[in-house]
Amino acid sequence: MSSKSGLTWAVHISVVLLVALWLFPTVGLFVSSFRTADQIATSGWWNALFTQEQNLVLRTAAPSDQAREGDLYVLQGNLFGEGASGSISAWGVTSRAIDEYEPGATAPMEEGTITVEANGDYRFESPVELTGTRGERVFVTASAPPEFTLGNYRQVLFSSSTTDSMARAFFNTLTVTIPATVIPIVIAAFAAYALAWMRFPGRALLIAFVVALLVVPLQLALIPLLRLHLGIGIGKGYLGVWLAHTGFGLPLAIYLLRNYMVSLPRDIIENAKVDGATDFQIFTRIILPLSFPALASFAIFQFLWTWNDLLVARVFLIDATGETTVMTNQIVELLGTRGGNWEILATAAFVSIAVPLLVFFAMQRYLVRGLLAGSVKGG
Repeated sequence: MSSKSGLTWAVHISVVLLVALWLFPTVGLFVSSFRTADQIATSGWWNALFTQEQNLVLRTAAPSDQAREGDLYVLQGNLFGEGASGSISAWGVTSRAIDEYEPGATAPMEEGTITVEANGDYRFESPVELTGTRGERVFVTASAPPEFTLGNYRQVLFSSSTTDSMARAFFNTLTVTIPATVIPIVIAAFAAYALAWMRFPGRALLIAFVVALLVVPLQLALIPLLRLHLGIGIGKGYLGVWLAHTGFGLPLAIYLLRNYMVSLPRDIIENAKVDGATDFQIFTRIILPLSFPALASFAIFQFLWTWNDLLVARVFLIDATGETTVMTNQIVELLGTRGGNWEILATAAFVSIAVPLLVFFAMQRYLVRGLLAGSVKGG
C-alpha cells in the first residue's frame, strides 16, 4: 500500500509540475499583453499587481503650450501625463546624473530652469521664447502603481501600421486552417471505414503503407510538392496550402480513425447489413455518429498544427504583397521590425494562441476518449 501510495503521489506531483510548466508562460504572456513597455522593461509579469520603482525618461509639454507670465515664458503640467500617477524619489536633467535632484528642487536647463515635485508636477521657466516641436527630457526615478491598458490590443488589431498585417493575418489564418482541418477529416473518414470494415485485395498493404507514412518527415516533401504544384498550375496560394496540409495530415488521420472504427462492435455492422443497409448508409448513419470522439480528437490536433504552422505557410502561401500572410509569419515580421516592443509582441502572440486555446478547451473532453477508445477491442 505504501508503494502504491508513493507512486500515486509521484504521478500527482508530476501532473502538477507539467500543468505549471504549461500554465505559467501562458499566464505571463496574457498579463504582459496588458502592460506598458516601461513596465515590461523594468519588472517581471509576476510583479504586475505591485507598485514598482522605475527609471523613466519623461518629457515636458511641447513649446507650443508655453504661456507668457511677465518677462518669462512658462511651461507647466505633470510629467506622468493626464490620468497617470506616480511618486518621484529622484530626478535629473541628464542621462549621466538621473538622480541628481530631490523632489521640489530646481535645476538649470539650457534655456531656463525647471522645478519638479514628487507627484510629477513641473514648472519650466525661460527668459526667452521656447522653440522646437518636442518638450525637454527629464530623467526620473519613480514608484509607479500597477497599470493595465488595452492600447496594445488596439495597436495590434486596429492601428493603421498593423491593421493590414495582424488583423488581416488573423482572417488569413482562419481561411487556411478551417478547410485544412475539414478536408483531411472527410477523406480520412471514408478511407478509415474502408480499411476497417471492407474486404478487398491489398488492404493489409495499404494499412502498412499508411503506417509507414507516419514516420516520413514533411520537410522531405516540401520542395518536391511545391515543384509539383508549380508544374500543374496550382502555384502558391490557398489551394496549394490546403492540399499540402491535407497530404501531411492524412496518414495520422487514417491511422487514428481506422483504429477507432475497427474497435466498434461488429454486431452493429452485421445487423445493419442483414437489414439491407449499404456500406454508405452504414458509414453515414452508424459509423460516423459513433466515431465522433475520434473525429474530434483529430480535429483538435489538425487545427492546432495548422494554426501554429509556419514552415508550410512560408513555402506554399507567402507572397510579396502580404495579402495571404498568416499570423505565425506576421509575428516573425513584428519580431524583426519591433524587436524592442515586447508589449506588442506579447499581445500579438496571445491573439495568435487565443483561438487554439478556445478550440482545445471546447473539445478536450473528446480528446482522451478518441485516443484511447481504439486500444480496446469491441465485442
